[in-house]
Amino acid sequence: MAGITNLPTDLLRSFIAVVELGGHSRAGAALGRSQPAISLQIRRLEELVRAPLLTQEGRNILPTPAGEALLSYAREMLRINDEAVSYFHRSDKTGVLRIGLPTDYAVAFLQGTLTRYIRDHAEVELEVHCDLSRELHQHLRSDDLDIIVAVMPTARMPYLSRMWTEQPIWAAAEDFHPAAHAPVPLGAHPEGCDYRARMIQALDAVERRWRIVYTGPGISGLQNAVRNGLCVTALTRATMLPGMRILTEAEGFPALEPLRVGLFYKHPRLSAAGLQLVSDLVADLDSVGSGIHAVSV
Repeated sequence: MAGITNLPTDLLRSFIAVVELGGHSRAGAALGRSQPAISLQIRRLEELVRAPLLTQEGRNILPTPAGEALLSYAREMLRINDEAVSYFHRSDKTGVLRIGLPTDYAVAFLQGTLTRYIRDHAEVELEVHCDLSRELHQHLRSDDLDIIVAVMPTARMPYLSRMWTEQPIWAAAEDFHPAAHAPVPLGAHPEGCDYRARMIQALDAVERRWRIVYTGPGISGLQNAVRNGLCVTALTRATMLPGMRILTEAEGFPALEPLRVGLFYKHPRLSAAGLQLVSDLVADLDSVGSGIHAVSV
């Protein structure tokens, strides 16, 4: 159709690679192209969108505001392109795929996705690593993980594909009744956990005393400690279990700040198997509701 500008996926792929890998040479090495060839592709893409896309600050190559805007579109366009190609190249989905999930966030709807993926792709070895979100981000940056779901300390982060919000709630055993003047017995994951920080901030804000009585890295241990009446903690509604109840502001438990959670991956580093899992995860996330959305600027 006359007047329609098409953005070739090979140009978008090179653009994403330059941004995510930090330079034209690294992008070229990942894509099997020379540095001059990558530079030519970026210039061609800039001509098509009629805007500069990259800027250099010291040794760092960063996207311009126009580049940031294109980046969110480009990631989604490539994901859909690669999903279509992956459908017709299903025999290519082999190897090891490493996914990271946070200890302080039980992604119940994603666990179902992972289970179906393992069932449908027996030729792929899926490794699931659980850790604090800050550690997962570091593992992704250092290429020790392929895909992560992690809490976001800021609204804008590299490698972000999908973002949603979670509202933590106070959870206690059904028969737990807080003493008005006693310190709140808290259960939490180790230092660095976002839920732990939000509990302490909320109680400090209303000048209510607290003490940590249970610390553990796993969600199941924390859930059991709550159900047994040892402590109260912050959970999501998806991780509430029978035998628990929600503590209210009327009982002295102020509302907790919501959390931003994101799905992250480095597109140039991801295999066909990884791209298929990303598409499966995105489909499940999009089915949850309006709280989950693609990255936008």
